[in-house]
Amino acid sequence: MKTVRLTVGQAIVRFLDNQYLSADGVETKYVAGVAGIFGHGVVVGLGEALSERNHSLTFYQAKNEQGAGHLATGFAKQNNCRRIMAVTSSIGPGALNLVTAAGTATVNHIPVLFLPGDVFACRQPDPVLQQVEDPDNGTVSANDAFKPVSRYWDRITRPEQVMTAFINAMRVLTDPVRTGAVTIALPQDVQGEAYDYPVEFFEKRVHFQERRAPGKEQIERAAAMILKAKKPLVICGGGVRYSGAGRELDAFCRKLNIPFGETQAGKGVLPWDHPCNLSGIGSTGSQAANRLAKKADLIIAAGTRLGDFTTCSKWLFQNPEAKILGINVAGFDAYKMNAEPIIADAKLTLAALSRNLGAKGYHSAWGDEIERERALWKAEVDSLYSQEDPNGLSQIRAIGELNDKLLPHSAIVVSGSGSIPSDMQRTWRTRVPGTYHMEYGFSCMGYEIAAALGAKIAAPDREVVAIVGDGAYTMLHTELLTAVQEGRKIIVVVLDNSGFQCIDNLQGSQGINHFANEWRKRDPETGQLSGPKVAVDFAANAQSWGAIGLRAGNVDEFRRAVRRALRADRPVVIDAKVTPKSMTGNYESWWRVGTAEVSDNPKVEQAARAMKEEIAKARKY
Repeated sequence: MKTVRLTVGQAIVRFLDNQYLSADGVETKYVAGVAGIFGHGVVVGLGEALSERNHSLTFYQAKNEQGAGHLATGFAKQNNCRRIMAVTSSIGPGALNLVTAAGTATVNHIPVLFLPGDVFACRQPDPVLQQVEDPDNGTVSANDAFKPVSRYWDRITRPEQVMTAFINAMRVLTDPVRTGAVTIALPQDVQGEAYDYPVEFFEKRVHFQERRAPGKEQIERAAAMILKAKKPLVICGGGVRYSGAGRELDAFCRKLNIPFGETQAGKGVLPWDHPCNLSGIGSTGSQAANRLAKKADLIIAAGTRLGDFTTCSKWLFQNPEAKILGINVAGFDAYKMNAEPIIADAKLTLAALSRNLGAKGYHSAWGDEIERERALWKAEVDSLYSQEDPNGLSQIRAIGELNDKLLPHSAIVVSGSGSIPSDMQRTWRTRVPGTYHMEYGFSCMGYEIAAALGAKIAAPDREVVAIVGDGAYTMLHTELLTAVQEGRKIIVVVLDNSGFQCIDNLQGSQGINHFANEWRKRDPETGQLSGPKVAVDFAANAQSWGAIGLRAGNVDEFRRAVRRALRADRPVVIDAKVTPKSMTGNYESWWRVGTAEVSDNPKVEQAARAMKEEIAKARKY
């Protein structure tokens, strides 16, 4: 067998550079690059291999390890999981900074390969700098923290382990069911050790992603459920997007007169003006979707995790006759809420059901109710988008200006935390598929700007706009500097409402007095954070990074700032001061939280009693 002598780091780089994915007959180079920060635990091993010029992997120098992970997640998500990046870090704090990003990727089923440095396998210099010592288990390091948030986890303690570990990594990363974070810990000493690797290990390797077709019996079972239903409703989840099932969903819903509501991951598969599109569904959903969901006698859950926001904590489907039909490649998700599971590809399943039910002449009993609710919701969004705020600029007006008047229809909008995802899932009018980029499986504050950079790398010819709250911006905005460094123009719109107002709203809804969510200085008399508001100049912060900083306090200023940003040739931050509490309402939704049953505050106890009343209406499993 012909061999080549390489270090572990060099072998990893050469292997990753030769991985390809074939899906629907299209072959794509799978690993586009590596993002991360070099520390002593990785710079002389994997870092040395990346510094050589015998590969095509681009290295992106992040400014925070978590940001590097979100950059890679945003890149993969924007590529519909058909291209990925790897992420590397040093040991200890660098590795632990990646754990949140790994959880975000895994919850959202987005493939990212994490390669954190690790402590010495030989243990001779123990404890090495940044090593977390476990006095009862010498095999434990900080990287064990990745285990609960990784789909596959391994540690390379011998050079020859690279071969099986990385083939398994590719197995999981390219599997639509299993995909998420894959973590392979790399001890510092092992990264530099050499081994005679078989040359064939580094040959071009194509991973085939093949659709799981539904069986004849599965289609007959699903069709039988739909035929019995008078008012079925589809939930369009991320699985519909990633399977490329837009046309199939369109044909299915039009032909059978079945409405659909969108999850955060599924939003934008079909345009907002599609005659069956009710916009977002659930706790952050629209009035139209939530009203019809309560009446539906069959919920067709297509490619959705059925999270608590989508189902209003299993409260939304109030028709006592309502059943669930779960269409999902992942059996874990297809079985949720006692659904009839159809474990198959969404694209193929919807197409087969359209043929089956079309031949039988099925048509729902919704009649013109779909269009009636759509018209009411359109009027509501029109009103929200033209809202005049006497105090300046409302959050929903700013979003409306971006959506209806300012941004090109092809612009990719990115967000992920706070009240902005609620407003956008309800009201954002997507015209072009793939332009609504929301991370809400983990609702990870700090995802937005780093992921926007990842999306820009994935779609360099498109405008990419991160719409972010002041809380999320301060949580993690350092990849703005990376965008400046890379010459990648992203627009960051900071909707500054002086604090974590989304959580302040939740706090107030449960009768709790305002406490530690608004950004206020400490009152020296009371000792509480109830003094004057903290004033922050986000535009000046952006300028300090080398980006353009713009300011807006009213509609006209906001319009001018966005138009200037669109003309710019480098990253821009728009510091938009919006009125607190100027987001959208709940629109006949509910969400279960653990309200205190006993309190000195009678409003809290009253809220707990009301919570129990709503819990009684929710499904138990």
